This record gives sequence, structure tokens and C-alpha cells, in this order.
Amino acid sequence: MKALPLALVLLPALALSASSSQPGRISALLIPMDPSSESSGVQMESYMNDALGNFASYAVRKPRDLFGLPDDPAAQASFQRAKKGYEESVKAFEAREYEDAERKVRATLKELDGSVAAMTSCFPLCDALALHGAILQLRGDVEEAKLLLIDLMALNPTFELNPKRFSREFISLRVQVATSRTSQLRGSATFKSRPAGARVYLDGEPVGYTPLTLPTLPVGKHLVRMERPGFRQFGQIAEVTPDDVDVVASLVPTATYKAYDAQLDKVIPDVSRGSDKPANAVVSLGRSLSLDRAMVGTVRVIPERGTELAVGLFDVKSGKRLGSRKLVLQGDEYGQLKSEMERVVNQLLNSEGEQVQKKRDPLDNRSGSEDWGSEDRGGNSRQSVKKHSGDDPLDDVSGTEDW
Repeated sequence: MKALPLALVLLPALALSASSSQPGRISALLIPMDPSSESSGVQMESYMNDALGNFASYAVRKPRDLFGLPDDPAAQASFQRAKKGYEESVKAFEAREYEDAERKVRATLKELDGSVAAMTSCFPLCDALALHGAILQLRGDVEEAKLLLIDLMALNPTFELNPKRFSREFISLRVQVATSRTSQLRGSATFKSRPAGARVYLDGEPVGYTPLTLPTLPVGKHLVRMERPGFRQFGQIAEVTPDDVDVVASLVPTATYKAYDAQLDKVIPDVSRGSDKPANAVVSLGRSLSLDRAMVGTVRVIPERGTELAVGLFDVKSGKRLGSRKLVLQGDEYGQLKSEMERVVNQLLNSEGEQVQKKRDPLDNRSGSEDWGSEDRGGNSRQSVKKHSGDDPLDDVSGTEDW
């Protein structure tokens, strides 16, 4: 019998070795149990997934990978038209066809009003404002030009006016406006979304999660963009004045996120039960998201105590709980939340396979979300889950019955 080449003999073993070395797919998923914990839950979830990335044996699938972050098609189309309109405006301006340039730049600015969800910087909005201001200054409408320069400086204080395109008089006017009393005015803006927990970008820079209030913004126009995985991106041009301004977004969920949200009622008991029974709901959820391991937890606000996080590490194939942690957090005033989440992730992954200690808790049989509809998270309405143990007067009390 002819001997097989060594490479062919070793091929199955090499294939098996390669497949076993593939990192397991993992994700951290936190379920808010009340509206107050929606924003902090998203932030903690983000920190946990970042911490999971430190483990080479896992391939982290973040919420953006799981649920997507779809563009706004209308905003994208409007943005493309605005870029083309701006190019045509510049050509007319440089040809000294100022009436045609103004007509085109006005149309461009109108298109940009609906393009913010597709914009990651102030181009071409800043450029169009500068061009429009220069046209107004040339024809003698200096006060209107100053207003456009106020908007330009609010959007980008360091925006440079090209001396090859703009006159010395217009560049000097910009310096004059920059030192005026109006440019020193500040206003407050509050950003909200439903559901909460959307990341807010102001003029292209991340500034926090909704609900969020920024108290000292320069007066004038600002680009506001909100993102939350599983929802269509939102964008708006906000006009900040010395009075308070509210920017409110109703985020549109994707079909994938709706399907995920519909499973959460069944998952909550698996997280809070703390037993050795297979977490069948977590298994179903993990498989629907193509995960091998899942770090699933609940977040709830406990008045006068802080935010409670209960989280478990689960093997999706078997439904076995590999570890669990429960702690109360006191906010993020000093930036400690990120390190707390890193510590939780490290403890869970480093203690895989350890026996989970059962603890008697009067809230073990309550999810805390019985009277909170999932419309607040953009999903389907939830059904109440009630259990009775009879051992503790608090077994059937979540603290949210009248909320």
C-alpha cells in the first residue's frame, strides 16, 4: 500500500487545531429595569464590551455589530445634493456671478438642514455659511453677514477663511465679530431621546449620552447627531440662544433590535434567578445573535443607594452560568465607572467555572420592570411576570408597582 504524504496525514489534525483556536464570540448585554437606568446601562454596556476586547481568546461583538447602526437614507441623499450645490456655488462665486452664487448657496444651506444625520464634520455647512456671508458683505448687508459669522464660529471657532477666495474686508469682519459681545454669549441645551442612552455628538465631537444638558454652549448654530445601535441615526441643526434649548429625538428601531427586545422578558429571570438550572432564555438569545458566550445583566436604580448591576457570564451552548456578580454603583462623577466595569469583566472571565454562590434576596423573584412598557426602549410592550415564594414579605415587591 502506497504511503500517504505526511501533509495529508496531518491535515485533519491541523484543521482541528485551527478551529479550536478560533476565538469565541462574546458580547455584554445589559437590560435596563427602569427608565432612570436606561442611559447608564448603555454606558456600562459599552465599557464592558471594551474590557472584553482585552481578552485575546474572545472575538467581541458589540451592539453595533449585533444590531447595526443604519444611516438615514433621506439625510444621505440630501447631503449628496448639498455637496454638489456647494461646488456649484463656489464656481459661480469665483466667476463673480454673485446673484447666481447666492441663489445656489441658499439652496445648499436648505439641503443641509436635512443632512445632519449624514454629517461627521461641519463640511460643507461651515464652508457654505462663510461663502454666503462673503456674498452678503460684498453687497453691503454687513449685519446679516455678521449673523452668519456668529453661526460659523459656534460650529467651528478655528475655521480658517481662505485668503485666496475671501477679501481682506470679510476676513477683518470675521475678526471683529469674534471679539464682539454677541460672540461671548452662552446658552444651555438639553438633549433627550426615546429610548434614552443615545450617544450625542455635538459639532462632530462625542459629548455624552441622553439625557444630557450642556450649560455653556456658544450662541449660534450647532450640529447635533445622536446614535444608538439598533436605531436609525438622528441629526439636527440646533440654534443655541441665551435661553434654554431642548433637542428631542424619537429614534426608529431596526427589525433586528425589535426581535432582540421581544426576548428580554424571558431573559430577565435567568439573570436574576442565580440558580444552576440551564439558562434556556439566554441560550435562545445568544444563538439568535450568533454568540458563544454572553455576559448578560440587569441594571436598576435603587433610590438613595445608587445603581444596581446584576450580571452573569453564560455559556450559550449549554446554558450554564459560569460566574456572576452583583454590586451597587454610585455614578460616574470622577470617571470611575469605566474601571468598575473593567473589574467586573475581569472577575467574571478569570473565575470561569467557579461554583456560583446562592444568596437569599427578597428581590430575587422580581424583575423590577413589571409596570414599565418596552415602548420606552423602542420595542414591543412587555407582559408582567409575577412569582410567589411565600418566604419573605418582600418576595413579591419590586418597588415599582406605583411607578
